[in-house]
Amino acid sequence: MGLFKSAIGKLKQGLERTRESFAAQIRSMLVGKNLDEALIKELEARLIQSDVGVHATRRLIEGIRADYRAGKQTRGEHALAYLKRELKAMWPEADRRLKFNETPGEPTVILVTGINGVGKTTSIAKLCKALRDEGKTVLLGACDTFRAGAVRQLEIWADRLGVEVVKGQQGGDPAAVAFDATAAALSRGVDVLILDTAGRLHTQDPLMRQLEKIRAVTAKKIPTAPHEVLLVLDATSGQNAIRQAEEFGKAAGVTGIFLSKLDGTARGGIVIAVREATDIPVKFVGVGETPDDVQPFDPESFIEAMFEE
Repeated sequence: MGLFKSAIGKLKQGLERTRESFAAQIRSMLVGKNLDEALIKELEARLIQSDVGVHATRRLIEGIRADYRAGKQTRGEHALAYLKRELKAMWPEADRRLKFNETPGEPTVILVTGINGVGKTTSIAKLCKALRDEGKTVLLGACDTFRAGAVRQLEIWADRLGVEVVKGQQGGDPAAVAFDATAAALSRGVDVLILDTAGRLHTQDPLMRQLEKIRAVTAKKIPTAPHEVLLVLDATSGQNAIRQAEEFGKAAGVTGIFLSKLDGTARGGIVIAVREATDIPVKFVGVGETPDDVQPFDPESFIEAMFEE
């Protein structure tokens, strides 16, 4: 499976828990029912419980209620069709592909960030595998020098995928590793450099400053770098993911979101709440545990897979 090819079957499989809980319950709630105020309130509560988000839910419910009162929606099926249509329309046209360096002879630099435990290293492995499948050469930079075992985790994935890792001393300067990795990527002529940064909390200013330092040292070697700053968010973390997206978006210059662990949650609606909270595009979703289990995010395919019977 290539990085830029969406496999609808794999997406449906990854969203199975969301479909069985969120979508199936909404369908059961609406299909075959006459629409009334009580049913609309019940639908509102279910959307909020599914981590669709208060703002998105309010907008959807206000639309349904206005149509109901105007006599345009009288059946639950009408509300269900409205939900699917409006959810698909929630995302404006956007280029959700990875941005590559257009300067000949220079690698594309992708900086990956996020707090510990969100599946950052596994997400890097998935991106690496997909890029390799597209015929691109990849180098990894182990800039998470603080957490015990972080470098080893990256090395294990690198061995499996057949790529090399640039690393430094345990507890050393992450920016120094980023500088060395960028220099190595240039000298070796690789296509893509992926930098794994320390799992940092969005509330910790010194760590955010360290992230800015990493960005700065890569730009010394490659003026247009980094070309992507991907934030990995754990889909199972609910509203915490929203706060992380907001704070990292302000502090880290995030250009895209990798939403991980969608297969492990019944609350796939979190992708809708992320869209409402931030203008940062979701570019990839993780739908399983293997390196092949990554999908480019396409709103229409995602909503269809989520609601399919």
